[in-house]
Amino acid sequence: MRIDASPRRKNSPRPAWRVAESYKQWLRGRNCAADHDGLCDGVMQAAHVDHAGGKGMGVQVADMHCIPLCAGHHARQHNRGWMTFEKECLGGKSAVALAAAYWTAWPGRAQWERELTNG
Repeated sequence: MRIDASPRRKNSPRPAWRVAESYKQWLRGRNCAADHDGLCDGVMQAAHVDHAGGKGMGVQVADMHCIPLCAGHHARQHNRGWMTFEKECLGGKSAVALAAAYWTAWPGRAQWERELTNG
């Protein structure tokens, strides 16, 4: 049997309009969106809200659809699913609406959008 030991080919890169690394970095400096229950644990992470739209098989939603969650709440979201997580940890608030509010509040958004359109 012959084993192919060459490195795996990576998938094609995400389109520029889906990537906003500086936005995710800014989110990591915010408080956990589920902080009200007092169970925050671990480092802050940018959690992608999968049901925000534009997600396909093997395709992650755009970074603009992220909210800040601590590692503990992010793990809980993955374990429980978004619908349950919104009810239990976000007090019934929509994660999609929260993501839109954070995106709008990001100070670097206008520059990111200009760079995207100017290519």
